[in-house]
Amino acid sequence: MTPTEPLTRGTAAAAVRPPLPVKMVIAGGFGVGKTPTVGSISEIEPLTTEASITEVAAGVDDLTHTPRKTTTTVAMDFGCITIDPTLKLYLFGTPGQERFGFMWDDIVEGAVGGLVIVDTRRLDDCYAAVDYFEHKEIPFAVAVNAFDGQVEHTLDEVRWALDVSDGVPVVVFDARERGSVRDALLVVLELALARTEN
Repeated sequence: MTPTEPLTRGTAAAAVRPPLPVKMVIAGGFGVGKTPTVGSISEIEPLTTEASITEVAAGVDDLTHTPRKTTTTVAMDFGCITIDPTLKLYLFGTPGQERFGFMWDDIVEGAVGGLVIVDTRRLDDCYAAVDYFEHKEIPFAVAVNAFDGQVEHTLDEVRWALDVSDGVPVVVFDARERGSVRDALLVVLELALARTEN
């Protein structure tokens, strides 16, 4: 046996080690693009808990800016993406309506961070998510979804309106574009990594 053989065996064992599982939460108000975000990046067929919007729900949920929306998430969305051979990201999308807020603690438990998706036409819909992550002291980034390729306000205006600290990244992304979603998720991962190093 040569001195290099044990090292070679150890390297081979490390190469087949499964990637580290990391949990991230996708949050935000009703109809901001959480389900499309998970669906556009997931390497598996995403698990969704979509239910038809009934006449009763339509009277509760504001469909003004989402008139074509016919379903809504009633529990969570789930998907995953392998970032590299050492890291696999598991995505959990929350329901957007406040009446489903009782599920958030279970969904968020163990998450390294969150991505709060914002529709600038109705910023007040995401206050609850921002407040939740701030209260739980979970690292998060704000991702402004560019509906129809446009945003109604600048990122500085969004930051001011949400009253988030300078340590909270505010980015623009497109929930339908895989590369754009990836970049937004990487912002949260970097934030979470920086938190562990401090």
